[in-house]
Amino acid sequence: MSEPLSPAVPVRKRRRPPRPEAASEQPLAGQWFIGTVSADESGALVVQSGSLRLPATRAASCLLAPAAGDSVACLRAPPRDTWVLAVLQRDEGTPQVLRCDGDMRLEVRDGTLALDAARIELRTEVLDASARRSTLATDSADVVARQLSLVASRIKMVGALLSSVVDRVEHFGKSYLRHTDGMDKVSATHVEVQAQQLMRLEGEHALINGRELVKARGAQIHFG
Repeated sequence: MSEPLSPAVPVRKRRRPPRPEAASEQPLAGQWFIGTVSADESGALVVQSGSLRLPATRAASCLLAPAAGDSVACLRAPPRDTWVLAVLQRDEGTPQVLRCDGDMRLEVRDGTLALDAARIELRTEVLDASARRSTLATDSADVVARQLSLVASRIKMVGALLSSVVDRVEHFGKSYLRHTDGMDKVSATHVEVQAQQLMRLEGEHALINGRELVKARGAQIHFG
């Protein structure tokens, strides 16, 4: 007689041991929380969340500088790093300050950058502006400077009134041409006009008035 068949025994597959590098592929753990910004005695950034009071660092992407009393979103990473990622809420009246450490460039490609505000202030040690074409339209403009230099190949001014007050004015040019439809008057203590070749005065009426002395000197003097 044949021996009875034994029941089939399931074959168990051996599990491969995890690769040694699998543990290193896991992302670092972090803890999200919400807190309130305060500052310590040295002025460093501190976040209060519940009973925890943690020193924090503003993340590079958080351009809005946290202020005391702000509600902020934070990330706590081991071992002791706490980052402020965003300002969630701020009390009314607190200034909005965008802050960046180091060089910063705002770049807009194939578009227009527009600034709309009731008042715009620029404060800097050096201001450099470069443009192929500039247009300034304003009802009133004031320029105050200790020294102002203007260099241009062509300058054109059109206006109803030009008024200037300076201690000394100097003009140097190859040619100077002036047209006046009305009165052209010069008032000074001493007026001197010099010409190397020719000086010509012409008018329908010419009046020369010397209260004490009228003197003409030349190799030849012609009247008439």
